[in-house]
This record gives sequence, C-alpha cells and structure tokens, in this order.
Amino acid sequence: MRSLVSRRRRAAGLAAVAALLVVTTVACGSGSGGDAGGGGTGDDTATGGVPAAPTATGAPATGRIQQVNETMRKTPFSGIGTTTAFEDAGLTTIVWNPDQGLHISYDGPSGGDMYCKDGVTYMSAGLLAQSLKSQGTEITVPDRLAHTYVTTQSGQGCDAYFALPAAGTFAPDKDTTVMGVRARAIVAGNGTTSDTYLVSAQGPARLLKMKSDRGGRTSSTTYDDFGKKESVTLPSPDRTMTMDAFRAEVDAG
Repeated sequence: MRSLVSRRRRAAGLAAVAALLVVTTVACGSGSGGDAGGGGTGDDTATGGVPAAPTATGAPATGRIQQVNETMRKTPFSGIGTTTAFEDAGLTTIVWNPDQGLHISYDGPSGGDMYCKDGVTYMSAGLLAQSLKSQGTEITVPDRLAHTYVTTQSGQGCDAYFALPAAGTFAPDKDTTVMGVRARAIVAGNGTTSDTYLVSAQGPARLLKMKSDRGGRTSSTTYDDFGKKESVTLPSPDRTMTMDAFRAEVDAG
C-alpha cells in the first residue's frame, strides 16, 4: 500500500507542475505579450515602426518587443529546434495557428506533446511524468492513461509560450542574420538563465530565433513559415482529464 507521505509528495509535485506549465516553452523561456506599436518607454523605435539603432548595449527594447509580440500573436507560424525544458526531449517542433491553438511536440526518448487553446494547456501524460521527474517527483502512469492529455487552466493567452519578456534589452554585439534576414538581438535573464531573441531588424516585426542557456544546458529554436496556417487539432474530450482527476487515477494505480 502506498504511504500517505508518498501520496502527498506526488500531489504536491503535480500541483507544482500545473503551476509551471505556463512557463514551459519551446526553449524554456517565457514572457508576456504587449500591445501593438512602438510607444514603449525606451527610444528603440523610429518613425514608421522601424527600430532605430540603440546607442549602446543594454538599451531598452520595449517598443520592439511589443511589436514582435503583437505580430507573433496574430500570425500563424512554425518552429523547430531543441529545448532545455525536458531532458532527452529530442527535436522540438511548434505550430501556432491563432484560430486553432498551439501544438508543441517533442520526439525524443522523453518525448510527448502539448497543446494550448484559449488559456487551457493539454499535456500528454507521459510528458507530464517527465516534467514531474525533472522536479524530483516520479510517478507511474497507468497503461490506461498512456494516451491521455492532462488539462490545466493557465490564466494567460497561449502566446505566453513564445512571447518575449518585457524587460529585454538590445545586444548589438549579437546582431546577425537568420535565414538571410537581418536580425537584431534582444537579451533577457536573471543571472542563472540567459535568453537571446533574434528579431527582424525591419518590419514585419517577427521572432526569428531564440537561444537559451540554463546552467550550461543550451537550446535553440528557429521560427519560419510565417502566415502559413497549419492545422492544430486538440485532443478529443474522451482523451482529456483535469489535473485533479489525473492525480486521483494515478493514486488509484
């Protein structure tokens, strides 16, 4: 018989993962969307919405971030790369269709997939188990739940999974080109993490590439196919359950 302490630990782990889902992105970075336009607090936007060159490294990128987030939120796109969110996750693909939702797929040994629509996240049971394991809590997913998706309410739009953080700053020394498009670098971090967002230097404002570093673990995701609508089909209701229901099923064995 499972001990009460063991059950409580698993329950706490599941609750923690539910809270973390909204900040689990393709490259394990996160941000929040902003309004359109370039009227931010910095002087990073020139006439016509084209960003002026920052005077130095560390110049606020507020206006350009708002533009990029607004464009990405409204524009279908795809992405491919790697992630620091899960160990052994393998190649990561992302499809965003503003009308149908978000689909992120991980094809490695610890793979699985997740969806988001209208602030609700759907994570495959196996991927949820891997996420728990990365947080120090191990569970065994019963065979009957192997193809189940666990739902959580994020309280945010699905663009939170790919939006740039508002506090990013320009890093001119990291400017480059991505697939032939001139890109400007915006960096964000808190001392233990570091993210570099390469955004289009001119309109339309787009996120072209993201690079992350998590204590020496690195990842990189490239975004493409802007405007191309790929179909995103959410898991059917008979294949989904809430986090509380999933916890009860796991405890039942």
